Amino acid sequence: MRLIIGLTGGIGSGKSTVAKEFIALGIDVVDADKVAREVVEPGQPALAKIELYFGKEVVDINGELDRAKLRNIIFKSETKKQWLNELLHPIIRDTLLKQLEQAQSKYVILEAPLLLENQLTKYTDYTLVVDVTEALQIERATQRDSNSITQIQAIMDAQISRELRLQQADYIIDNNCTDLVVLKQQVKMLHLQFLSIQK
Repeated sequence: MRLIIGLTGGIGSGKSTVAKEFIALGIDVVDADKVAREVVEPGQPALAKIELYFGKEVVDINGELDRAKLRNIIFKSETKKQWLNELLHPIIRDTLLKQLEQAQSKYVILEAPLLLENQLTKYTDYTLVVDVTEALQIERATQRDSNSITQIQAIMDAQISRELRLQQADYIIDNNCTDLVVLKQQVKMLHLQFLSIQK
């Protein structure tokens, strides 16, 4: 089995930028968010089950999942939210594990915003946290997604706190600096460390 590094961080921390740097170094990255979107694409069994349970209004005219409508429904009903999680979590987990197994690089990165919250660390060897201050998280996330501060704060509140995340980290990338060169250097150093760790 090859080494699996769990990559996480709060919204706006720069996880995706860090993941791209690892990809540039020839490392395979399995993206949990991407997998979560893939399993509900048109033609996938999960989408058919969601449509059956929630009704046709959660599927748009192109046959794709209307995430905003679904989000509104589950936001108002804990039962429906639980049903959706019980359907999707096992499918997402199995797909993630399959993709991790198929990885070809010396070690592999599992990029997941909710790595710690969803206990995905049981499938990883080490946890790498991309860390920024909460003020910077809000600033970057509002600029990037044109979301309101209230929306970003709500997402942050749903994630574990910065302190708890850092406590569970084996490795930390400090991304408070805006200089991409500094970030690249940190990734390169970690890359060499990960290559030297033998399973």
